[in-house]
Amino acid sequence: MNIGFYLLPKSEVKYLNPESTIRQALEKMSYHKYTSVPLVDEDGKYSGTLTEGDLLWKLKDDMDKEEDYEEVIQRTRLKDVPRRVQNIPISINANMEDLITLATDQNFIPITDDDGHFIGIIRRRDIIKYCASVIWENKQTN
Repeated sequence: MNIGFYLLPKSEVKYLNPESTIRQALEKMSYHKYTSVPLVDEDGKYSGTLTEGDLLWKLKDDMDKEEDYEEVIQRTRLKDVPRRVQNIPISINANMEDLITLATDQNFIPITDDDGHFIGIIRRRDIIKYCASVIWENKQTN
């Protein structure tokens, strides 16, 4: 099955630029109640996924250095926040089956076009719904 059917397009996805600050990330993630968010650069290319854990560890490390919290969150760019997990993007030409393994470790799968431009995400819940429908279909035919 073509994954485009399950795509949440970029226009509906809340994402951040790697040049954004930790403060901007905290505000957006808090407002939308997100635990992770895609990073998309000025050229529209996917550059990674930022998680709450990434922010927490960066803040902890900087607080261990006795730095000022307000200064850290306003000064530090997201591109400078180490990411503990590298979420893997998938091409829009992939099949739904290609996403299942990735969905075990990622809340969403970033989707890119042939040139690596970010075009949206497929959420884990949509992948699970797809799998459930396949299982249900197989039970009905057996």
